[in-house]
Amino acid sequence: MDIFVSPAKPLVVGIGGTPRAQSSTEHALRLALAACAERGAATIHLGSDLLVALPHYAPGGGGLSSAQLALVNAVRRADAVIIATPSYHGAPSGLVKNALDTLEELRADARPYLDGRAVGCIVTAYGPQSLGTVLAGLRSTVHALRGWPTPYAAAINTRETSLTAGSEDGEAAAALTLVAQQTVDFANAFRRQRQRQQLAECSGQVAVRSLGA
Repeated sequence: MDIFVSPAKPLVVGIGGTPRAQSSTEHALRLALAACAERGAATIHLGSDLLVALPHYAPGGGGLSSAQLALVNAVRRADAVIIATPSYHGAPSGLVKNALDTLEELRADARPYLDGRAVGCIVTAYGPQSLGTVLAGLRSTVHALRGWPTPYAAAINTRETSLTAGSEDGEAAAALTLVAQQTVDFANAFRRQRQRQQLAECSGQVAVRSLGA
């Protein structure tokens, strides 16, 4: 898990990959997070090691594992999330879906689930047939979690597009950069809105105290 967090920066949490640590999906996520960092964001990468360690989520199943706590606490702090999944038989992978199911633990938060967070979406597949289907399903899940999918998403056909470190296809890299750009831009916009709300609430509290003095 790569962690660098600064309160002065928007925090983007990346979730995704496959059981293979060097998968195309995980490399795509790393590229997107690197592009976020170039735009001034702090990043947390939750990849294959964490996904494999997550127990199957069981609502109300008792205490959370260390992997589940790491996921929940990272997303709780996040200003934005990027989700990267392979296409497995026309759907997001079970590992990624299990991670998203685990976010049920955020249901009682002040910002429940993915509320108030920009969400970038990345889908990879060995062939074009299921890319659109999986992307639509992923965005539907994000909507159900009250997240805000960015307008642009990266759907990458790895049969025709290289995502090998050091020899990435230029078009794919550009798509991932655009996902990162929109994710950070929306994260900053949401942060500014929260700051304005907090200032307004503080001003209102000060006014109430003054009247009661």
